[in-house]
Amino acid sequence: MANSSEHEPSSKGTELSDAEQKQQEDLLKAASMQGKDQALVTNIYTADPSAHVFEGKIYIYPSHDIESEASTNDDGDQFAMRDYHVLSVDSDTGQATDHGIALVVDDIPWASKQLWAPDAAYKNGQYYFYFPARDHQGIFRIGVAVSDKPAGPFKAEEDYMAGTYSIDPAVFEDHDGAFYMYWGGIWGGQLQNWRDGAFDAENVYPADDQPAYPPRVAKLSEDMLSLAETPKDILIYDENGQLLTAGDTERRFFEASWLHQHQSKYYFSYSTGDTHKIVYATGDNPYGPFTYQGVILNPVLGWTNHHSITQYQGKWYLFYHDSSLSDGQTHLRCVKMCELVHDESGNITTIDAYL
Repeated sequence: MANSSEHEPSSKGTELSDAEQKQQEDLLKAASMQGKDQALVTNIYTADPSAHVFEGKIYIYPSHDIESEASTNDDGDQFAMRDYHVLSVDSDTGQATDHGIALVVDDIPWASKQLWAPDAAYKNGQYYFYFPARDHQGIFRIGVAVSDKPAGPFKAEEDYMAGTYSIDPAVFEDHDGAFYMYWGGIWGGQLQNWRDGAFDAENVYPADDQPAYPPRVAKLSEDMLSLAETPKDILIYDENGQLLTAGDTERRFFEASWLHQHQSKYYFSYSTGDTHKIVYATGDNPYGPFTYQGVILNPVLGWTNHHSITQYQGKWYLFYHDSSLSDGQTHLRCVKMCELVHDESGNITTIDAYL
């Protein structure tokens, strides 16, 4: 490992951070970029959509972006979200509904701020809402809240899930009824601060030729409220059987884990972060290992790229966000959806969100 300055997010002095540079570019070109898909809702800013089919309808669990006085930087301080809303899509009209506030930070005893990308799952008549937030020491943890309705409101557990850290929980139900949670994110997501099960405020990154930081996975307990096992690393290999390296920023994991199954393959997809793509790798079981396959979604308007994939009425859909609703402001985003296609070989056709 190395305390590698070239991977260190830049937000000090006169040098622009990666987030600031991307926002400057996007503000200039936003007016000329014509999106293929419309924002699902426009009454609020939304991002990081996790979509599931519950009760015969698509429900979407996004972040709720708000105006922020925080500076735009690579730690994501500008993403100052304080509550969650739940959306659903009408199967007949395709219109989306905002079901209102489902959970607020003031009702989460252990959390202090920054309610980032969530997910949800259903089991035995209950809906479980998984979310990251900073605890009162400023460390990202993952919590869970429960409701008997897919749109909430959700009641948070008193404490975060023991053994969790970092951001972007994503929950997958396998064919045998087991649930797995995937998570992790570097830079503002703090994955680089965890060593030997303990948090260290010093950012330590691998050298370019060393394996990239892996996302994590753990099976959930029967009650869905805790991890049933010690978290495991998700290993992602290239076409030559070598682990993706930290310097391979076009392909290595950054954040935004998601898992779906198509035919007999498991598809692990994620964001490359500072290269702004959604990519995927495939494997034979929920733990991996996975082999990199290609790009799902090319860069969008906005610094971040975050997604989910779900099947509905025989078709697959990609849910994503961009900053078109705010004319390129990276912290004010909108959720969109489009069809996703697996070809006859199981490869995913790359999507460009703009004309």
